[in-house]
Amino acid sequence: MSRLNRIVVVGASLAGLRAVQALRREGFDGEVTLVGAETHVPYNRPPLSKSVLHGDDDVTLPGAEELGDQWLRGRQAVRLDARDRTVTLDDGTGIGYDGLVIASGARPRRLDGVHALRTLEDALALRAELESGHEHVLVIGGGFIGGEVASTARQLGRKVTLVDSAPYPMYSGLGEEASRWLAGHHERNGVELITNVRVTAVDGGQVRLGDGRTIAADLVVGGMGVLPNTEWLDGSGLAVDDGVLCEPTLFAAKSADIVAAGDVARWPHGLFGGEMVRVEHWSNANEQGAVAARNLLAGPEDAQPFVDVPNFATHVHGARVQTAGLPHLADAASIATGSPEEDRFAVAFSRHGVLVGAVVVNSPKDLIKLKRAITARESV
Repeated sequence: MSRLNRIVVVGASLAGLRAVQALRREGFDGEVTLVGAETHVPYNRPPLSKSVLHGDDDVTLPGAEELGDQWLRGRQAVRLDARDRTVTLDDGTGIGYDGLVIASGARPRRLDGVHALRTLEDALALRAELESGHEHVLVIGGGFIGGEVASTARQLGRKVTLVDSAPYPMYSGLGEEASRWLAGHHERNGVELITNVRVTAVDGGQVRLGDGRTIAADLVVGGMGVLPNTEWLDGSGLAVDDGVLCEPTLFAAKSADIVAAGDVARWPHGLFGGEMVRVEHWSNANEQGAVAARNLLAGPEDAQPFVDVPNFATHVHGARVQTAGLPHLADAASIATGSPEEDRFAVAFSRHGVLVGAVVVNSPKDLIKLKRAITARESV
């Protein structure tokens, strides 16, 4: 710990906050500088597509009050010189460091004429649009953000059309059985579902599809995925490929003083044969920020690999959908409990006979069991 006197954390969302907390709780008494692009105290993002759109402004993130005023709000890192150990901000300020935590997160894919949903400002703007009386909401993308927005808009009494390029919403993350159930669940709750087609343009409320159709909508919302914020690392010497490439311990590849965490980190996961993964969900950022900070203090030789099982949860039209592991790696899948017809079931995913993932609907206890089995690398 004595080798580090100044630590800079770039990114003041969940992973960055957890990193700062971990540094202090591990006894680091040197200088910590947290750089945050937003002016808000770090806040909880999951409510943005659900309760905030209903009018509830509570996005409190436990622990954010611990930061006090000793951090840089509304400042963005624009360049890293890893050799000189300097982070340059958008106002030209250079900040030196002995250790660096990269937690710069991700940004949504955008399309002209389409509302994105990533920040508190995005959510408040979308809420204002929904409150202004727009009757027909078209959502592009059936992932967890798109699905939650569609669900919330239906609860608010809006007509909703959901357009997705896959055969079923969340097809790549849930597998065929659960995503087929989700498609039917959307439709049973009044969502018009259009699949296997991409949106090519939005012009004045006219949404053009790749098959030549045009759909009129009062409000268009995008849930088209995110891109990791790594542009500021161009020329730094760090390896970047769909995120900051890391060692299993979250140290940036070939670096002894830089770690990464959250949506921006991509690392070989030890539970899945070293498969390179980048996980964009709340639980990963929550755990990874703290582990990255502790490993930075420990140093590369004493650092521990990050092997937490990825998991996430979403609520769509009253149903709770949860995943664990990496279902997309599977070469086989089978229903472990329940049935889709009952709106309560669990699907187990395996590769070469070993569990690698699970998806459950309205069955949280089954997810706990399957997650333990994935961690233990049990056979099907």
